[in-house]
Amino acid sequence: MTIATKTVKFDAAHVLTNHQGACRNLHGHTYRVDISLAGDEQSDMVIDFKDLKRIAAESICDRFDHSFIYNTGSPAEVEIAAVLEKHGMKTVAIPFRSTAENLAKYFHDCLSGMVPEHARLVSVKVWETAENCAEYRAV
Repeated sequence: MTIATKTVKFDAAHVLTNHQGACRNLHGHTYRVDISLAGDEQSDMVIDFKDLKRIAAESICDRFDHSFIYNTGSPAEVEIAAVLEKHGMKTVAIPFRSTAENLAKYFHDCLSGMVPEHARLVSVKVWETAENCAEYRAV
């Protein structure tokens, strides 16, 4: 099986309310997202990387870049987002905590319907730092 991987990046802020560590404070990351696709054995190209870049931009980067990602289930995060929105700043509402693990699954779900029929989405890795990432693979 041949696997092709495209890496994209975006900058965003988030907060993990009810977390006991430092991430309970508002902070940001330069997120790196690795998108891996597998091709069929008959094809010599899994996907044109330009096409995968466009798909990633449309489904992830354009929406999340330079935003505050917040959990709609957290009153504190909703309040922070309301202040930012009041001042014309970009926010992205999601119905779950903005952990790397949850974002990896969410991005996988967003991308799965956009992958060409001749390819299969294998995994999505979300890197918060150069040393820390979470990976989601469909079983």
